[in-house]
Amino acid sequence: MKILLMCDGQVGDRIACWLLDNYPEDVGAIVTISENATRIAAHAKNIPTLIYQSEAQIAAALTALPKCNLGLLAWWPKLVSKKIIALTEYGFINTHPSLLPHNRGKHYNFWVLVEQAPFGVSLHYVDEGIDSGDIVAQSPLAYGWEDTGETLYAKALQATFDLFKKTYPQLRVQGLPRFKQDLSQGSLHYAKEIDLASQIDLDKSYRARDLINLLRARTFPGHPACIFHEDEVAYEISIKIKRKSV
Repeated sequence: MKILLMCDGQVGDRIACWLLDNYPEDVGAIVTISENATRIAAHAKNIPTLIYQSEAQIAAALTALPKCNLGLLAWWPKLVSKKIIALTEYGFINTHPSLLPHNRGKHYNFWVLVEQAPFGVSLHYVDEGIDSGDIVAQSPLAYGWEDTGETLYAKALQATFDLFKKTYPQLRVQGLPRFKQDLSQGSLHYAKEIDLASQIDLDKSYRARDLINLLRARTFPGHPACIFHEDEVAYEISIKIKRKSV
């Protein structure tokens, strides 16, 4: 088995390092977004490494390399076309931080709280849709009132890495079954939706539960929070919930 690994972010770096430490012979090539520690580590093991500049550039470079059996998108931030997928024998598997088919697309950690949807992480094959391909592995995650968009993000980071480590020995020998998603269930969200959904109308009636869920969904220090306006001034608002000891 030879893997074409396209990786980014904390999850991508951790998966890449784990593969390089435990299965270096499986890694056929690595694509990163920038010059980073993953690329340096791969280069030290004489594994071909590429920095993404454009899809055309990556496709041309990969065509010149021996064909890999399986592609892996590890927290990869860009869409992958059929042309790139066709450069592998078995296609691509993506890491997605939601319990598919719930919260396909963007901002899973916001929408799971707003929709009160089941939460977890998934590995799935890449097709022409958005996070709609066959599932090969999932791990459900619990959440409660003290959770926020920030804590769900952190949980998903760790759970995605743990799920990959657990399933890779079977994945590398094509030993995992594929399950089609029921796309009539769950939800799909685009990046542009979150700003409008985070607006609070001071003159609108909300169920207390729904308003609290909205506030905690957008509570993530360092990132925008929910917004309301008064006298043409915008205010950000977040929330902290602490379980009271008996």
